Amino acid sequence: MQVRWPLVVLLTGLLGGCAADSGSGVQSQKMSTITQRGKLVCGVDGKLPGFSFVGSDGRYSGLDVDICKAMAASLFGDPEKVEFRDLNSSERFAALASGEVDMLSRNTTMTLSRDAAGGNGLSFAPTVFYDGQGVMTPAVSGIKTLKDLAGKPICVESGTTTELNLADRMRELGVAYTPLKFQTGDQTYSAYLGGRCVAVTSDRSQLAAKRSAFPSPAQHTLLPEVLSKEPLTPATTNADPAWADALRWTVYALMQAEELGITKANVAAKLSEAKGNKNLADLRRFLGVEGDFGRQLGLPSDFVVKVVGAVGNYGEIFDRNVGLGSALRLDRGINRQWKDGGLIYSPPFR
Repeated sequence: MQVRWPLVVLLTGLLGGCAADSGSGVQSQKMSTITQRGKLVCGVDGKLPGFSFVGSDGRYSGLDVDICKAMAASLFGDPEKVEFRDLNSSERFAALASGEVDMLSRNTTMTLSRDAAGGNGLSFAPTVFYDGQGVMTPAVSGIKTLKDLAGKPICVESGTTTELNLADRMRELGVAYTPLKFQTGDQTYSAYLGGRCVAVTSDRSQLAAKRSAFPSPAQHTLLPEVLSKEPLTPATTNADPAWADALRWTVYALMQAEELGITKANVAAKLSEAKGNKNLADLRRFLGVEGDFGRQLGLPSDFVVKVVGAVGNYGEIFDRNVGLGSALRLDRGINRQWKDGGLIYSPPFR
């Protein structure tokens, strides 16, 4: 076959000009689009206290929101350069695939079918909240176990892993029940509070979050049984590996910062310490004083400093949004650092 070199060169130049480089050698169409736009567009739930919720002042807050802000700080050095889009469970993957949002930070469970190229084709970041599915019932119902739900209606949001997990678990137990399926969380919990079902099922963290906003939270009880593993994880599409890497290592930076004792309050002092002591090799590389970790990701060399300075480390994010320093007062449990017996673990920054 005859090769037309001028055409090849032209096409290569055009394709290369479409992606972000910034002198790093990293090619990413998505990062180029985001930087040219001047803001990150992040898909969230928007109605889940502790994770993503709009306050009376119109501002978003929550653990998922802080992950979005961390990514904006990583890209722009400014956590406010992010636009939030509320998405229900049925909309989220289509919005990501179409480019309507750049990433999801929306209490989404990582599964094989969602990750696989033959499935939803997502690229998952590290898990930011390890959870499990639960069931909530009115305290006066007398329901104590899943078997007590035999023949009864259970409210569930369609298009979620929750729906399938419930069916699988009840099938294993040999318990017949009536699933009442709804398109959105608002519809699901409204039906539950309206008495259309005697139980509602979702991630245990979501049930606790929703219960906190009920008129009488103490009148609703979470059953002790855990139906599944639910690793809640931010995601992008697998079409842009460089963008997925940038998100992945920004989340890891939050986790590593906690392990190293670097907080929002002391990150500036830690940076000064690293600059003043050339023997602190690991700290200097982590904070971008030496080495090229940021450049390898297409990010600024000091992206870790900007991220932690904006939102704090993972432990700070957890505590103020869903932990003991929040209205939800959830115990960290398996969301503790690995050295404390939990599952939060960052690979080496090397």
